[in-house]
Amino acid sequence: MFDSIIQKDKELLVFLNNLGSEQWDSFWLVITNQFYWSPLFIFIFYLTIKSSGWKRGGFFIISMIFLVAFSDQFVNFIKDYFARLRPNNDPEILHLLRTLKSPQSFSFISGHATTSTFFSVFTILLLRNKYKNTIFLMIFPLIFSYSRLYLGVHFPIDISVGILTGITLAFIYNKFIMKIDKKLFV
Repeated sequence: MFDSIIQKDKELLVFLNNLGSEQWDSFWLVITNQFYWSPLFIFIFYLTIKSSGWKRGGFFIISMIFLVAFSDQFVNFIKDYFARLRPNNDPEILHLLRTLKSPQSFSFISGHATTSTFFSVFTILLLRNKYKNTIFLMIFPLIFSYSRLYLGVHFPIDISVGILTGITLAFIYNKFIMKIDKKLFV
């Protein structure tokens, strides 16, 4: 049964990846690069300071930075443990993919999906009482994650499990940070 799921995962990736076209390639290469999302992060930091003040907002921003560092290390641990080949390195499907990047690290789970979801959900939980449309932040991890399928560097399961992991970690981390916040600032 597990082999059947993995095979369907590969087939779905080949299908989704082949929906791409050369005219969109440069767009998705920009989307997948964290640097180009910097204005969003700066805007989130601004809203955090605006809603919480410099001291408390600074604490939240530092906790966001720690969140990203933790997520990155956690994902690397999982990737090394499972050691699943990336699609662009999988000899069974490599010839069927439109591959625009060729990372050599392992595939499961997607760091882009995990970290962007973790960051976005945590930010939504943090700011939802101050700003009513924070749910729209979920557009970021969805587009960011899809870029990995488009580029042929992750399987759909890598993305799905990454998103679920990010959501789970965000809720746990939010509870932890709110406990510290109450001790420090209330």
